[in-house]
Amino acid sequence: MSIDTLSFDTSGLDRIVSPARRELWYRSYRRFANQPMSVIGLVIVVTITLAAVFAPYIAPYPEQVGSFTDFANAYHPPSLDHPFGTDSAGRDILTRVIFGYRIALLLVAVVLGLGVPVGVMLGLVAGYAGGWVDTIIMRITDTFLALPPLVLALAIASAFEPTLEIAMFAIASLWWTWYARLARGLAASLSDEEYVQAAELAGASRTHILFRELLPNCLSPLLVKATLDAGIVVLTGASLSFIGLGVQPPRPGLGTMVADGTQYLPAEWWISIFPGFAIFVLVMGFNMLGDGLRDLFDVEVEQ
Repeated sequence: MSIDTLSFDTSGLDRIVSPARRELWYRSYRRFANQPMSVIGLVIVVTITLAAVFAPYIAPYPEQVGSFTDFANAYHPPSLDHPFGTDSAGRDILTRVIFGYRIALLLVAVVLGLGVPVGVMLGLVAGYAGGWVDTIIMRITDTFLALPPLVLALAIASAFEPTLEIAMFAIASLWWTWYARLARGLAASLSDEEYVQAAELAGASRTHILFRELLPNCLSPLLVKATLDAGIVVLTGASLSFIGLGVQPPRPGLGTMVADGTQYLPAEWWISIFPGFAIFVLVMGFNMLGDGLRDLFDVEVEQ
């Protein structure tokens, strides 16, 4: 029998590997489930995400999100009809908070969706290539890191007409830097591993090594950092909206709602307190979930 005609029965191996993989997933699940704070964080994030997705169907008064006024019901304190009260235009604050969550999560998705791939790609290239490529990429990264993040976002947002889109671009323009540094360190440490050297000896392309060998082994720290960063993105976006450089009225940005309510403190406290508490809950949920993932994967990420 020639070598070309040899065949192997891998069904037994599949029966061995599959239970082992299931056991690994089960142990990971048990480790995560045994951390109550992490589970609470996951529940908070999932609940808020579902509420944001189905906001038009679950919000008590979805017609009051935009340019709506009902001055006869303005400044109503929390009640059964309006659990969070109403604002200066008579709009239901609970409804606007739910739709505000939609904007906050959209901001997180766009900023991390733009910043993470760019930073990871640059970091992987710098860490694997080394030499002058590493020097150039990391010096550019250090230049951006030398600027205070919020100050750079303020500068970009104030240079254009303040909109949600500009706020997204302003935040995303600086968010790639931390991922570039993290991915560079991970790639540099993994480049000497045996499986990378074996791929090089086998003639694998650099693209294959970067995205099939290095990237999968960097995903755990990157996922943990992205989860922790989601809360910081929410705070940064709310800060821009608070000073008038983010979401513009009548759109229900959480930071904008807090800013609008400050002029009515302390009498009509609910106008700013409930949107501020909504920001706190979302940020806390992301942080607790991120801490749980960090303990689950047993990784340390730079904050």
